[in-house]
Amino acid sequence: MSESLPYFPMIQVLRNDFLESLHFGSAVVIGPGKKSLVEFGDVDRPVFPRSAMKIIQAIPLLDSGAALHYRLQPQHLALACASHQGSPMHTKILKKWLTEIGLTQTDLKCGVQPPSDKIERKKLNDCGQKPSELHNNCSGKHVGFLTYVKYHGLDTDYTCADHPLQRKIKMVLGELSGETITDFGIDGCSAPNFMCSLRGLASAMYALTEPRSLGKVRSKSVEAILEGMQHYPLLVAGDGRACSELMMATESSVVVKTGAEGVFVAVLPKNKIGVALKIVDGSTRASEAAIALILVRLGVLSEDHPAVRKRLFTEIRNWSGKLTGKISPTEVFWDSGNKFV
Repeated sequence: MSESLPYFPMIQVLRNDFLESLHFGSAVVIGPGKKSLVEFGDVDRPVFPRSAMKIIQAIPLLDSGAALHYRLQPQHLALACASHQGSPMHTKILKKWLTEIGLTQTDLKCGVQPPSDKIERKKLNDCGQKPSELHNNCSGKHVGFLTYVKYHGLDTDYTCADHPLQRKIKMVLGELSGETITDFGIDGCSAPNFMCSLRGLASAMYALTEPRSLGKVRSKSVEAILEGMQHYPLLVAGDGRACSELMMATESSVVVKTGAEGVFVAVLPKNKIGVALKIVDGSTRASEAAIALILVRLGVLSEDHPAVRKRLFTEIRNWSGKLTGKISPTEVFWDSGNKFV
């Protein structure tokens, strides 16, 4: 590791064994006692967690009693934390959930987004139908927000940073990260995204592995959220997606969540470990490779697992099918394994 550089060379793209591209990033692994087990780059700079914060954003839904009141099941909680691809398995549950709380998709503030599920997108085009707010990858989080709002009888303008719900989310992030939360930006779904350091984000993920230390109510909330994501990994993202495939590869012993612009977090309940990383240039291919390597180094995944090799040792082929290069970890990142537990 280089302590003089703010960012660490993590993932490279080789063409004919020559370096073509290089992705830098930062990452931190927090273990028992909130001890930093390994760090790459500057992990104390504030970042936007983006959708990697959805686990934290879902906590008030349960802490408040709203989830219990509306009898939400594990699949609902998985969707509340999801960045899903708008497949029918996602939208059908969300539409029914909205009906059960007496609202419709037009009450969602996330905006309309075409589904990233290619089959569903083609189906809509073939039928001359337009996508809706339910297809937005953040719609599950927003249905969760509306459930909290409906339960408490609050203003439905829940994306305002001063809204009671968002103030509660800010407070929860501060409590779990151990940091003072002040700054925020507006996320792609219009909700505020509060900034914290990668160290704080990883510390928050670690805190989720020690639910009993969070109090009786919070511990039940955290356990229910993690259980939902572990039991329904395909609802968290979808077929072929990194979050779903990596969780299934660990036999759902690990919770993995992506965020836009190269962010990833992981929660390892059995190992009592929290992970957070960010790729500086926001590259998804690099962030997926980096989280796969870290999970391998933590001993919860084999480097030979297809879900790992799909991202960490990816062949690049041209339109004729000829092998032209590969995506792989840098030598210094790969050799960092002895720095892990």
